[in-house]
Order: sequence, then C-alpha cells, then structure tokens
Amino acid sequence: MSSSLNKVMLIGRLGRDPETRYSANNTPICNFSLATSDRIRRGDNFEEKTEWHRIVVFGNQAENAGKFLKKGSQVFVEGKIQSRTYQDKDGNERTIVEIIANSLSFLDPKENSYSGQPERTYQQNSKEGETQSQSQAGNAPKFDNEDDELPF
Repeated sequence: MSSSLNKVMLIGRLGRDPETRYSANNTPICNFSLATSDRIRRGDNFEEKTEWHRIVVFGNQAENAGKFLKKGSQVFVEGKIQSRTYQDKDGNERTIVEIIANSLSFLDPKENSYSGQPERTYQQNSKEGETQSQSQAGNAPKFDNEDDELPF
C-alpha cells in the first residue's frame, strides 16, 4: 500500500510584519516568517533552539493575516510543506521550503479577556478559495447569571 501525508502544525510568533501582495488575477497572498522554539537539555543547562519557517497564505485568509497580525503575534498555522525553485539576481538556482497555510488561528489574547468574544479561526475553503470564520467557543456553555457567588 502506498500512501503519504503532508501536514504541518506549528505554533509560534511572527518574526516580522506580514507582507500582503496580489497576484495577476487579484488573489491576495500574504507571507510572513514564524519562529518556533524548543528547549534542549545540555548537561545541567537548557538551551533554546529556534527554527524559522516561511509561511504563505492565500485568499481572504491572507487579507485577514495582513490586517490582524504583526511582528511578535502568536499564531497557530496548519498546512503543508512545499518546495519551489527560482533563479536569483545572479542567475543561480535557489530552492526554498515554505509552509502553505490552509488554516490560521490568532492566539494573542484580546485587550479585554472578559469580553465574551470567541477566538477566531480562519480556514481555507478548498472548493472556492475563500475563508470561513469559525468560532472556537461556539460550544461553550452559556450562563444566565455570571455574578452569582460560587460556594467554594
């Protein structure tokens, strides 16, 4: 049986402000770099190792990323790994590896964490290339009177 899987899930912080541009057919494309960190034990000490990832987002999701994310923003990215080759200014062939995002979740806390506003996730709709906004707190229980004192 021959099967494969190309799926990436990352949580990290943006290393620079996102850059949004438009393709020839007016499709928004947003690029940003994402840093992920690991703590590695070296003897009695811990060392932090940071990996950098190139993230590419398309469609309305790209516009949302360009509008709401900035350097230092924390984000969850789900997508696939893709490599491409190009020629640089000197005519040398270069290969880069990118993460093509199909889902983004903005993880930074809101200014007012008690606002009752759910966290937003933007996911690529594979049929039309558009994004759908989904509520993360859609199944959260609703309480009639949250001012009641708890007995513990």
